Amino acid sequence: MADNEATFKVQRFDPSSDSMPYWQPYKVVLKPGMTVLDALFEILNHQDGSLAFRFCCRAGVCGSCAMVIAGKVRLACETQVSTLMGRGDILLSPLPHQKVVKDLAVDYDLFFDRIKRVKPYMVGQEPYPEKEFIQLPKERVPINEPIDCILCGSCTSACTMAWTSSTYLGPAALLKSYRFLMDTRDTIPGERLDLIANEDGVWRCHTQFNCVEVCPKKLNPTEAIQRQKLKAFRRKLLGRRKKQK
Repeated sequence: MADNEATFKVQRFDPSSDSMPYWQPYKVVLKPGMTVLDALFEILNHQDGSLAFRFCCRAGVCGSCAMVIAGKVRLACETQVSTLMGRGDILLSPLPHQKVVKDLAVDYDLFFDRIKRVKPYMVGQEPYPEKEFIQLPKERVPINEPIDCILCGSCTSACTMAWTSSTYLGPAALLKSYRFLMDTRDTIPGERLDLIANEDGVWRCHTQFNCVEVCPKKLNPTEAIQRQKLKAFRRKLLGRRKKQK
């Protein structure tokens, strides 16, 4: 094979017609700066118009193109093909342990249902101000990291607890919960703790750090979950002390 060519083996599967997934190879002539998403478009536009995959922003912001690339969960729009060369064929497959819609596109319904359960929006103090709720720079610090989550689903897909329980909120939802729990402008911290301080919430996390390893934005859902465990424990302990008095 020429130095300017790469073979992509794409996991294909159409639930409406296939009984099992299978690998299909495609040879792509490389261009300088080509990403895996660029290569997929090259295949789609010039070789196989039936190939299915998700995309939107092409800039690492929307998270739509998360998939397994050469054995690791990554964003196709941010992964340079040049970094994958020299290791044989480049394997592309959908996010693991997710229902496949077709080929590299997975069903996100359960993922977003989990997000909705933690009330992923700020509940401000009424009456609402005419312009905005004021927040000091130092008050913004605790949410600087979790606010960068792009909801790509990589962390939940990598979480073994999420594999075995559809009712578990998962790392993405729990990181989103932490983002609003730590927001000084929010008015329902107690209700937020009630939503996540249970067996389907923070207590199901086994601290394996799989979510941290695969996050394309280098966020730390595991740490956010442990901090919420601590808050839930402190609230419970304080409640017991008040009852004893």
